[in-house]
Amino acid sequence: MLTSELIRPRLRMHGSTLHVEMVHEQDPSLQQTAQDLISLFHHHRSQSQAAWEEAVRAYEGAGVDYVLIRGLAKVLADAATFTPLSTPLPPATLRERVFEYGPVFGTPDLFHATTREEVLGEVADALGVAPVELDALLFADRGASYRLTETGPAWTPAGLLARYNLELARGALYWASHITIEVASNYKDLWKYIKLFKLMFWAEPKRGGGYRIDLDGPISPFVSSTLRYGRQLAAFLPALFLCDQWRMHAYVHPPQGRGEMLYRLDHTCSLHSHFKRSGEFDSRLEADFAREFEQKVGDKRGHWHLTRESEVLLLGDTVMVPDFVLTDTGDANRRILVELVGFWHPNYLRRKVEKVI
Repeated sequence: MLTSELIRPRLRMHGSTLHVEMVHEQDPSLQQTAQDLISLFHHHRSQSQAAWEEAVRAYEGAGVDYVLIRGLAKVLADAATFTPLSTPLPPATLRERVFEYGPVFGTPDLFHATTREEVLGEVADALGVAPVELDALLFADRGASYRLTETGPAWTPAGLLARYNLELARGALYWASHITIEVASNYKDLWKYIKLFKLMFWAEPKRGGGYRIDLDGPISPFVSSTLRYGRQLAAFLPALFLCDQWRMHAYVHPPQGRGEMLYRLDHTCSLHSHFKRSGEFDSRLEADFAREFEQKVGDKRGHWHLTRESEVLLLGDTVMVPDFVLTDTGDANRRILVELVGFWHPNYLRRKVEKVI
């Protein structure tokens, strides 16, 4: 995700309302910048992270759009894989072997008769590697030495700019104290991600359907691990875009020091999620159950209608979403909640039961 210094310049304040200045994904000049960086990134495959960062600085030059360039470069790097080099010994041990010789320099003098190259040569011979290879491996445990092994998604210029906009929207939540979300439909994945990111929430059903969910923000007085929780909350945001109808009100204290401001988003925004929606069924067991129910009870042979994960049980600080709900077609108030159990053990069943009693 973007760092705060890449987000602050894009924040705009109007009265008590906070906006994030997005980029136009179809702008030809911005697309050219995005394409240049994508090409540059692919050119640095198998090179070090330090080499990539140096290339970005060179591309940036003295231009005034450095915030955009650094932001796009950060998106590319975050979605890629940088892998540490393989070493004959842990890098810390390699450094110990070399540093045992004390301070050495490129040229000898009265007090330092051995040169750096000679020390590297002696240690490299003992390890069976080339001196130049040993020099590269000394700090292989540092991120700057990691090699770019996978460049991530098949980025297009528009796609990279769209993801940059998403990361800007995420970043505004770093300074949130409280967030209120209202969702009206297709919200089963939302609960999954709330639990996945371990967010603190309170929820209540709304009249007419849907839920109101209140989330503590990272600068809430109830949050202790502010930085880590802030990243978790920001990482959660794309889950909202999986819902069909939603709106979010975030109460944010931007670093510019203007006090609490309101940051709003809803389902009409242009942002898109890169999270995957759940499939129709989570397992073969569920698919088989639904098929057999339809064959034996469904259609015109019975008066029960089967729906998938359409009910949410609010259980204090957690939720439970039963796999199926059976609704009597003659009386909508008669409903049966069904939770399927595949592999199980007694403790697993006990925890399931304890949730609902």
